[in-house]
Amino acid sequence: MRDIDVSVITEKVKELCIDANCRLNDDVYAALEQAKAKEGSPIGRNILSQLVENAELACKKCKPICQDTGMAVIFIDVGQEVHIVGGSITDAVNEGVRLGYTEGYLRKSIVSDPLLRVNTRDNTPAIIHYNIVEGENIHIEVAPKGFGSENMSKVYMLKPSDGIEGVKNAVLDCIEKAGPNPCPPMVIGVGIGGNFELCAELAKRALLRPIGSHSDKPHIREMEEELLQRANGLGIGPQGLGGNTTVLGLNIETYATHIAGLPVAVNVSCHVTRHGECTI
Repeated sequence: MRDIDVSVITEKVKELCIDANCRLNDDVYAALEQAKAKEGSPIGRNILSQLVENAELACKKCKPICQDTGMAVIFIDVGQEVHIVGGSITDAVNEGVRLGYTEGYLRKSIVSDPLLRVNTRDNTPAIIHYNIVEGENIHIEVAPKGFGSENMSKVYMLKPSDGIEGVKNAVLDCIEKAGPNPCPPMVIGVGIGGNFELCAELAKRALLRPIGSHSDKPHIREMEEELLQRANGLGIGPQGLGGNTTVLGLNIETYATHIAGLPVAVNVSCHVTRHGECTI
């Protein structure tokens, strides 16, 4: 059994909140550079160049890549041999978010009640997903999620008879209807299976996978590649001004489901698909 004090968790979450908002992940940066070389639209190429320049300046000056510094979504894998000491792990995570968004001068975007709309002024509470795993470590991944893209996401409760073509049509329907709203080029996470709430979590987790990675299931990999190609054929383009770079990456995660259902969730993310991680 290994003791980990909550103060360590707070400090790591604080650092990750600031870093994730100010430094574009290497896979996204590389995907933007590759897209710039392939983009057929002159306006599209110019926009992609500006996005790369913006990311470089943000990293150099430690400033947010986007003014929407998002709602803090935290994934935590807790080893079953870990003993948390000094307080509540949930309180520690939220304190890390509070400090990160305050000390990092990040925009505070969270309201305490969805109808009364009073800002909490520190970007808490976070959304926290816990997973108990083997071992004596804690793995933390912070994924700030802006709502320009989050608002374009959808859950489809399909029938089993809709099959694989029904899933493909749902994904493309979501991307096409999103259009310019999520600040394309987008990154798309898709969750298939489970139930109403799990397919949405699967889609969110799919966004954490590096752009260019693929499922180890051959039929899912084939679907990822086909949907990426078809999505880029929609012509939405960078910032919705036309071109062949509508989606930078499309990742699919799956889970077992009920015989009577085929849940599909599409989580839309903008080109600033941010996340940072560490292991304690």
